[in-house]
Amino acid sequence: MVGLILRKINLKNINIMEWTKTRSVGSFVADDYRAASVFQKYGIDFCCRGGVSIDEVSTQYNIDTDKLLSELKEVTSSSDSAQTDFRTWPLDLLADYIEKKHHRYIEKAVPVLKEYLDKICDVHGDNHPELFKVREEFLSSASNLAAHMQKEEMILFPSIRKMVAAEDNMETYVRPGFGTVMNPIQMMMQEHDAEGERFRTIVSLTNNYTTPEDACRTYQVTFSLLKEFESDLHKHIHLENNILFPKSVELEQKFAI
Repeated sequence: MVGLILRKINLKNINIMEWTKTRSVGSFVADDYRAASVFQKYGIDFCCRGGVSIDEVSTQYNIDTDKLLSELKEVTSSSDSAQTDFRTWPLDLLADYIEKKHHRYIEKAVPVLKEYLDKICDVHGDNHPELFKVREEFLSSASNLAAHMQKEEMILFPSIRKMVAAEDNMETYVRPGFGTVMNPIQMMMQEHDAEGERFRTIVSLTNNYTTPEDACRTYQVTFSLLKEFESDLHKHIHLENNILFPKSVELEQKFAI
C-alpha cells in the first residue's frame, strides 16, 4: 500500500522518501522531462538505459549521488504549467502522438541529413575522414529506424489501441497472433538499445558535435541537425521505454485477472 501511495505522488510535491537512490533514471524523466537536462549534462542515458538506478549511474560516472539528486530536485521543483505529463495520457493517444510527432520528424529529417552529410563528405572528407564513418552510422540508423517504426505502426501500436478500446468498452480482449505484448516490446527495446549505441558512436566521432576550425556553414548546420536528431530520438525512446511500454504491459495484465 505504501509503495502504491508513493507512486501516485506528483514529482512537484515530492517528499524525501521518493528521492531514494534506488529509483531508476527513467522514472525521474517520466515524472518530469526537465530531469533529462541533468542527465544529459553528465552524459547519462535516460532512455535506452533508463532502468539503471541513481546509485548505479553515480558510481558509473563518478558523480556524488546527493549532488545529482540535489540538481534533479532543483530543475523539477519550480511550477511550470507548460510541462506535459505524458503519464496521464491514454495509451492510444500517446501512441498517436509518438507516431505523428516523432516518427514524422524522422521521416522528414532523414533525407535532409543524408543530403548534407553527402555534401560535407565530398568537400571535407579528405581532411576529416571520420565524416565517412559518421555518414555510414547515420545511414544505418535511418534504415533501421524506418523498419522499426513500420513494425510499431503496423503491429505494436494497433495492438495497444485495441487493448485501450477493449478496456474503455468493457469488452473481451483477444490477444493477437504474437501473443503477449511483451514480445514486440522486447524487440523494440533491443532495437532502441542498438540505435542508442549507434548515436553514442556518432557523438564520439564528432567530439559531441563540435565542428573543426575549417568547417563551412553546411558543416555546422549538419552537426546541429545531427544533434537535434539525437535529442528527438532520446525523447522518442524515453516516451516508449519509460511510459508507453510499461503501461501497456500493465494494461494487458488487467485482462488476465
